[in-house]
Amino acid sequence: MTDSSDVLITEVGPRDGLQNEAAPVSSAAKVAFVEALVRAGVRQIEVTSFVHPSRVPAMADAEAVYAGVRREPGVRYLALTPNERGYERATAAGCDAVAVFTAASEDFTRANIGMSIDESLERFRAISREAQRDGVAVRGYVSTVFACPFAGPIAPEAVLRVVEPMLEGGCYEVSLGDTIGIGTPADVSRLLDLLLTRVPADKLALHLHDTWGMAAANTLRGLDHGIRSFDSSAGGLGGCPYAPGATGNAATEDLVHMLHALGHDTGLDVEAVALAADAIAGSLDHALVGRAHQAILARRRRLARAQGAA
Repeated sequence: MTDSSDVLITEVGPRDGLQNEAAPVSSAAKVAFVEALVRAGVRQIEVTSFVHPSRVPAMADAEAVYAGVRREPGVRYLALTPNERGYERATAAGCDAVAVFTAASEDFTRANIGMSIDESLERFRAISREAQRDGVAVRGYVSTVFACPFAGPIAPEAVLRVVEPMLEGGCYEVSLGDTIGIGTPADVSRLLDLLLTRVPADKLALHLHDTWGMAAANTLRGLDHGIRSFDSSAGGLGGCPYAPGATGNAATEDLVHMLHALGHDTGLDVEAVALAADAIAGSLDHALVGRAHQAILARRRRLARAQGAA
C-alpha cells in the first residue's frame, strides 16, 4: 500500500486477465500494460505466469515479459509459479515475488494441475523452502472457495484446510478465489466467519470473478469482515482455462470507483487504469466489460467531442 491507502488492490490483468485470450498479445504490449498500471498507482501486480507453454500458450513469453518490465521501487511484481521448474524460471528471470496456488476442490486441483490437494501442498512446501532460502516473497492462491465447476458447492472447512498450511508454510497472504464467480454475500460471510476464527484478516485477500454480477456486493461483505486486500483486473479482463464459462475478475475500475466513493483510499488513479486497459484492448478481439471502464471512456469521448465543437 501507499502511505495513505487503506485498501490494497492486487492487479491481476496482465496474468489472470490475459491468460485466457485467444488472440495473441505481443510481449511489448504486455510490458507496456504492466508499466501503465504501475504508473496508475498499482503497488502489487501479477506480471506473468511461468507455466509450461503447452498448458497456457498465452504465457509462453514469460521470460521476455518479466525481463522487459522496468521495475519501480515500492512495487511488488508477482509471477505465478506452478511447480519447482516454474520457480527456477521465475528466479532466473529476476523475480523476487512469486505466487503459488492450489484449490479447495479435489476435482478442480486434478483438472488444473494434475494432482491431489495434498500433493499440491507438498509441491508448495518445496517451493516455499527454496523461496525462503532465496529471500523471495510468496503469495498463495486458493481457487474454488465457494463452488467448483466439477464438484459443486465447497464447504468453508475445506478452504480452511488449505489456507492454514499455506500460511504456516510461509505465504505472506492467501488470496481466496471465487473461480467461477458464483459466490454471494451470504457465501462470503459463511467463509470468513469460519476463517477469521483461525486466521487474521490481514493475511487474507479476496479474488472475485464477476460471472453472476456479485463481485461488488461480495467486496462490500469482505470489507464488513475487515478484509482490506482485493484482486482485480483492469477492464474486467479474464477467465480461467479450467473453468468453462467463468468470466473475468472484478474490474479494477469498478472496484476502485466504489471504494473511493465509500471513503477508502487505494492509491490508484481510476482514469489512468481505464486508459491502460483501453490500450491493451487494442490487442484483443473483443471489448472490455468493466462498467466503470466503459463509463470513463464514454465520458472522455464526450468531452473530446465537446472540446472539438467549441
